Amino acid sequence: MCGRYSFAVEDELIFERFGVSVRSAIYKARYNCAPSQNLAVISTEDPAVLSFYRWGLIPFWAKDPSIGNKLINARAETIIEKPSFKQAFRLRRCLVLSDGFFEWKKAKEKTPYRISLQDCTPFSMAGIWENWKNPEGEVIRSFSIITTHANSLIENIHDRMPVILQREDEKKWLDSSQEKELLGLLQPYPSEQMKTYPISKKVNSPLNDVPEVLEMVEIF
Repeated sequence: MCGRYSFAVEDELIFERFGVSVRSAIYKARYNCAPSQNLAVISTEDPAVLSFYRWGLIPFWAKDPSIGNKLINARAETIIEKPSFKQAFRLRRCLVLSDGFFEWKKAKEKTPYRISLQDCTPFSMAGIWENWKNPEGEVIRSFSIITTHANSLIENIHDRMPVILQREDEKKWLDSSQEKELLGLLQPYPSEQMKTYPISKKVNSPLNDVPEVLEMVEIF
């Protein structure tokens, strides 16, 4: 699964890498992104700007937004079958922006690791999104990150990983209407293009949204 990640990138680099305008009054660097927070995405609704949707997809038919807490991830293998995800996959996709994600390796105790691209550049994770209207008429836009089986680097830490899109496939993910083509993008990212290192347990609390979360630590 993917239950925590970071996106701490300067406004100018966001524009340079993803080609979207950034409203500086809204955007801020996030070192410890967690479910239920409003986080940076590029969506099919307005692909020219950086939008902020709630992490944890709330299906349009849901009676209560708390269901989103259980729907932070969508498995690539079953995404076209699950009622919560299949319509969003066909009609409402997004890029979830990141510069690294976190996983916990289970041993005698859980050790957190940060996983990023080898060159530390920002990337996009494949996402789907939904509109949900509360009883007061307020529209909440929410998203889920699609996961697949882990590559050879990450499988030593966890058996799942988020789908990281190749840069040349990002526009296709937003624009294509071909189900077969879209499903073909939901593959593990090449392990040789990624790296990982242990970090401190500060990451365990979403309240620790600080640069120190990303620092490497030694394991004894």
